[in-house]
Order: sequence, then structure tokens, then C-alpha cells
Amino acid sequence: MKPLRIGNFSGFYGDRSDALREMLTGGEVDVLTGDYLAELTMLILARDRLKDPSAGYARTFPRRLEDCLGLAHERGVRIVTNAGGLNPAGLAGEIRRLADRLGIPVRVAHVEGDDLTAAYPGTLAAHAYLGGFGIAECLRAGADVVVTGRVTDAALVTGPAAAHFGWRPDDHDRLAGAVVAGHVLECGTQATGGNYAFFAEGDVRRPGFPLAEIHADGSSVITKHPGTGGFVDVGTVTAQLLYETGGARYAGPDVTARLDTVRLAQEGPDRVRIEGVRGEAPPPTLKVGLNRLGGFRNEVVFVLTGLDIEAKAALVREQLADALAKTPPSEVRWELVRTDRADADTEETASALLRLVVRDPDQQVVGRALSGAAVELALASYPGFHVLAPPGKGAPYGVFEDVYVPHVGATHRAGASNVDTDQVPAPHVPTVHVPTAHVSVPHVAVLHDGRRVPVPPPRETRPLAAVPDPPLPEPLPPGPTRRAPLGLVVGARSGDKGGNANVGVWARSEDAWRWLAHTLTADTFRKLIPESRDLPVTRHLLPNLRAVNFVVEGILGAGVAAQARFDPQAKALGEWLRSRHLDIPEALL
Repeated sequence: MKPLRIGNFSGFYGDRSDALREMLTGGEVDVLTGDYLAELTMLILARDRLKDPSAGYARTFPRRLEDCLGLAHERGVRIVTNAGGLNPAGLAGEIRRLADRLGIPVRVAHVEGDDLTAAYPGTLAAHAYLGGFGIAECLRAGADVVVTGRVTDAALVTGPAAAHFGWRPDDHDRLAGAVVAGHVLECGTQATGGNYAFFAEGDVRRPGFPLAEIHADGSSVITKHPGTGGFVDVGTVTAQLLYETGGARYAGPDVTARLDTVRLAQEGPDRVRIEGVRGEAPPPTLKVGLNRLGGFRNEVVFVLTGLDIEAKAALVREQLADALAKTPPSEVRWELVRTDRADADTEETASALLRLVVRDPDQQVVGRALSGAAVELALASYPGFHVLAPPGKGAPYGVFEDVYVPHVGATHRAGASNVDTDQVPAPHVPTVHVPTAHVSVPHVAVLHDGRRVPVPPPRETRPLAAVPDPPLPEPLPPGPTRRAPLGLVVGARSGDKGGNANVGVWARSEDAWRWLAHTLTADTFRKLIPESRDLPVTRHLLPNLRAVNFVVEGILGAGVAAQARFDPQAKALGEWLRSRHLDIPEALL
């Protein structure tokens, strides 16, 4: 059977606006997927919905579609997107009105049932992560465009593949292969050289968007349209496979994919084959993401220039101590960033930044009192006093949590977590207290003709359990070493899941893997990344990928919207790790 060619045209809300047209005109494709949702995006859409109950979806998507809907219809390309966000029915309705206005006979369906906000008082949005079989129902019934809310990112690929090949819910290996392909595609150009550790090896000024040629057995080839920028090789695919994952079991609502079974091979220029993926029955629970208001946050950044940087920083802290003590915020964080250089030839490079961040449930506590005290120092503090921007009145920030509910409605207690996830709450943030409740997740495919088709839960489930570590490879023989950056011999990619971060590290040769597996332990990671020293750090071995994946619990506090650290999504944590120095065998350098 001919492979199904599924492409991606969006990896996040705000991705390249011309990508849909580029994918439609650049080469052969059967289905195009647009991924718009992330933990932070759900909070943004929830705030939109507070202002306008008819909102809650990605408003940029209809504008993008207006230019390309006729072209997609002419070429028989189906479009599947989670741009529906918190209001998939609303977006589906807008697309129908758009199609009518343009005179294009397009059949639009949507998937719903993920919205559990009413069951979780105190949240702005609570949404279950659904699988791909609702999408499959819509496509089997003839939909040209399928809009979803919160499905897993990989479901945008597993749904079309299941519909095309007739896969059943118990086709675990095939579904797992599609999940892996979907995970590679979901972040768009991250699979084609974007954000890649070894970016200098290709032209990544404007990477093309990725494609997956999916076969009936679940294997796939990752590629891109001819003539587009970037590149696809085993490294770019490995990097994306490690992004925002944990151990060997990658759980989803349709299937648990075994990442330790993935085999990659360079099939040709810009073509990487993925095969051998094994799947298991999904866990008995669905993940539910909870977004709520955590409180209010204010920030001021003082610029310290020239000499006596440490003394200037100490003076500002002493001067603001009284203001902070009058009505103490629940959280106060000072950070001195030494961006200054000695004998600098520009003022910017002669300057350091002193950052003050405060948080509290009460906006007044972080607002005018602090702002006034900081501004009053303008003529009464260190020489050269100025700030990057005047402090404001305090802005709201969000908190993300995840809880788990059974596939079928059952009694549960909020806060119970799946066995492989332990969400660490941020200090001083009030917790949403959810009473024991009977929560049902009514996964429903709403077909283009209005029929509502319930999507049954999986017939078979399997509780998650950790996979025992595989045996380590033979260590390298002893030899001379040199102190050098880790990144000279390994790549890394990092990201966020709630309050946790993961850092995937991979070697590009067998000898480098033998050294990496023995050297970069969890204890070594803690030494190289001091922020993690007092946090749980788990290392997972993935020998087929010549990779180790670290999960650092709680390093991001209450998630990206809480902005608990300088890099709130841990996007650069892997690059920091690669810049740290170790004794590396000279044979690898």
C-alpha cells in the first residue's frame, strides 16, 4: 500500500504564517497537521475566553486558511489541527462560514469532550489529553478539515494514519510507530534543523517543515519537501525524539510507545527511516492539564555599569529591604547577571543586570508599593542608576498542574498522579482543592453532517511501570583526556513538562556513546547543573538512540506561566549542559 504522506505546517501558536501554502505547493502531501497548543497556550486561550465566551481558539488559523483553503481542496489535501483549543466547535463554525463565503464545498468536523473545566472549580481551563480515534472517525466519514481541542500532539498523526490504514485500537505496534512519527513532526522545523545543537552543519536560516511517509506497518520515513531549507538526518530526528520525553515508555491515550525500541537509519539525503517501534496498551488513566491563576508578579531590572558591580548590587538590595519588609511578598527573588566585561568598549558590555522578581496572591503587594520604592531610588542610589523599564502594577501569572482520571468515568481524587509523573508545586501558591468527584471524559467526534459519534475508550489498558535499565556498553579503554566542553562530542535538547524539565543527550558515534553512558550519570548532571543539586534527577538510558534522558523534577516551579526561572521552559538547559567542561578522552575530540 502506498505510504500516507503527513506534513506539519505549525509547531506552535505563532509559527510561520506562510508555512501552510509552502507545504501545499512544495510537493506531494495527503494530510497537513497544525499543532497550536502548549501548556502556556491553553492559559492564553482561557484568558481570551474570559473576555469573550465565543473565543478560546487560535484566531490566526482562519486567516491562514483563507488564503489556502481553495488550494487544499483542489489538491485533495486534508487538514487536521488542534487550533480549536478551548472552543473547537466555535472554530469549526468559523471555518464553515469562511468556506461558504469563498464558495468552497469543504466538509468540516470537530472533536470535543476534552473540556473538564466545570469539574475543577478554581481553574481557568482543565482539559483531558485525548487520542487520535476521534479524528479518525471524522476523516472516515469524509471530513476535509478536522478541528480538535486538547488532544495529544501525536494524535494529529495517529488519527489520520488509523483512518487511512484501518488500524484498530489494539494495533499497538502500528499506533506506536505513528506516535513516534507524530512526536517528530509536532514541533515543525525542530525536526529539520531548527534549534539543533549542530546547526552549523546545514543551512538553517529558513528550515522547511517536516513530512512523514507513514507505512501500513507503522514504520515511517521523516523527510521534507525538495528545495526547502534545513536538513533531516539521524541527529535532527534523535533530538526531536528526546524533546519533552522521559523514560523508555512514552505513554498516550491510544498507546504506550516504547522509545527504547526505536531504530533510526539514514535512508538518503534528508530521509531518515524510523522502524522497529513496539507498542503496549495505554495506561488506564488520561492526563488532565489544569491551568489556574497563581497570583501576581512584578519585575524590575537594574542596570549596573562599570566598577564595583557587587557593591552597587548590595546597595540596591539594602535600599529596597525596607519597602519589601513593610508588606512582604510571598516570594522575593534577586539575581545578579554578570554580563559585564572589564575595560569594555561599549556601555552595554560594561554593564551587569540585577533582576528583582516578586510574587504574591495580592496584586497590591507586588504593585505600586514596590514600583514606587524602586522609582524613588532614581536620584538616590548607585552611580549610573537606571532600569531597563519602569516596573508596572503587577501582572497575573498562571500555574499548570496535571492530574489523572480514568478513561471511563470513575471516582478519583484530584492530585493523584500517574506513576511516572510527580508534579512539584511552587512555594506560596494556593492549591486548587478539588473534591472527590465522578469525572467522565466524553470523547466525541462531531461529523461534518452534525452526527455525534462517541469514541469508546481503549478495550485494554496497562499500568505504567519503569523499564529496568539496559546493560551499559563496554567502557572505552583508558587513555589521555583533555578538559573540554561536553558539547564537542554530544548533542542535547531540553524542554518542559509542567514544573519538570527534561534534557536529552545523545552521542553521534559508538565510542562517544560508550563514554557518555558511563560518564554522564545523574550525580554528574547535578554537579554540572547546580540548580538541580537538591532536586530529584532521574536518568533514562536509550541505547538504540545512543542517548541518555534526564528528568529534573521541580526545576520550573509551577510551570512556564509562573516564570520561576530565567529560562522558564528550560529551552536552553541542554545548551548550558553542553557548555560545561569535563575530562573528555582525546580520542573523541
